[in-house]
Amino acid sequence: MADDQRLWGYPEVAAHLGISVGATRSRKSRGSLPSPDDDSVPDRPRWKPSTFHNWRPVGRGFRRDLHGSPQQEATPTD
Repeated sequence: MADDQRLWGYPEVAAHLGISVGATRSRKSRGSLPSPDDDSVPDRPRWKPSTFHNWRPVGRGFRRDLHGSPQQEATPTD
């Protein structure tokens, strides 16, 4: 199966986000994750890896500085 056809379950999404599987399930139940690409199996949502490429979580506790978000640095003026 090609990489673009592989689907992620909770463990893979948790590893990608750097959080626990329990926290991933909690975010899913609160609607804080993108909609699953495959929800044909009850209690086993699956996502395409590409779904998370440009997606960023919103809310408390997300550290953009750890996830490569560009930061504007103040430059001293003399």
